Amino acid sequence: MTAIDATSVDARPGPGTIRIGTRGSQLARWQSEWVSARLRELHPGLRVELVEIKTQGDRDRNSPLAAIGGIGLFTKEIQRALLDSTVEVAVHSLKDLPTQGSEELILGAVPVREDAADALIAPVHRTLEALPPGATIGTGSLRRRAQLLHARPDLQVVGIRGNVETRLNQALSGTLDGVVLAEAGLRRLGLAGHVTQRLGPPLFLPAVGQGALGIECRALDASTRALLAPLDDPGTRRAVIAERRTLAELEGGCMIPLAAWGRDTDDGLMALDVAVFDPDGLERLFVSATGPRDNPDSLGRQVAEQLRAQGADRLLQRGSHP
Repeated sequence: MTAIDATSVDARPGPGTIRIGTRGSQLARWQSEWVSARLRELHPGLRVELVEIKTQGDRDRNSPLAAIGGIGLFTKEIQRALLDSTVEVAVHSLKDLPTQGSEELILGAVPVREDAADALIAPVHRTLEALPPGATIGTGSLRRRAQLLHARPDLQVVGIRGNVETRLNQALSGTLDGVVLAEAGLRRLGLAGHVTQRLGPPLFLPAVGQGALGIECRALDASTRALLAPLDDPGTRRAVIAERRTLAELEGGCMIPLAAWGRDTDDGLMALDVAVFDPDGLERLFVSATGPRDNPDSLGRQVAEQLRAQGADRLLQRGSHP
């Protein structure tokens, strides 16, 4: 893997070569290597190079995410490399990708979603229900914090940062009673055996786009878009379009206590559940709606309107400025 300064611009790659911009964490590399392998499998003879790009979120691993800007912390520099033609493709965890971005960039593919749920790692007490009052649970997510406190207001939720392994070790070492992480990341890194309780829908809703990859490219790069197209999963794309539209209508960022779960239903429709919380989990607004699969954007707007009618703006203004 080549490491670069995100502001530098490489020469154009040779014919039959595509460069993927990625963060340097183990999970980000796994995701980019998975995309690389799929592209080479689908297009024999294609050369794929991974280009490591440091983001603001990688450079500052200690400050709370909201304190250092929140939105785009793990994506801006990689998107800049795309715009500068330093790379042809960017692989993101879709939950990190802001809903509002450059019109010059497009999601070329959204592959099949991994499990969207969160996961509790609590080696001693095992489950959320069994944790004693005052137990310390670590998370860097406002959404997870709010949902944990809504379910268990007697817990002490502690802010933590770092890669998956660093956060996981805070529970395994006994520094904290438990941590909450994305199930998808743990599965991709072969760490799912540490999960003591799955925290999933309908009771515990995931982040917008959680478990899905967003493979981004330049909108006018027709050849790269053609290479990426076979990786796209229509059902996953529909789900995340609906989720991201609700988020965009209400706030436009990804650092707010909003949880969403979109999916196809057995009767040919699609469903979208969205919950909005105040930062301390004292209030929870919830909307569940269904709509046609061919218009996920409209379903997202509909849910946003219903949440706004319940007073979501008031909660989100408090949640985005802790």
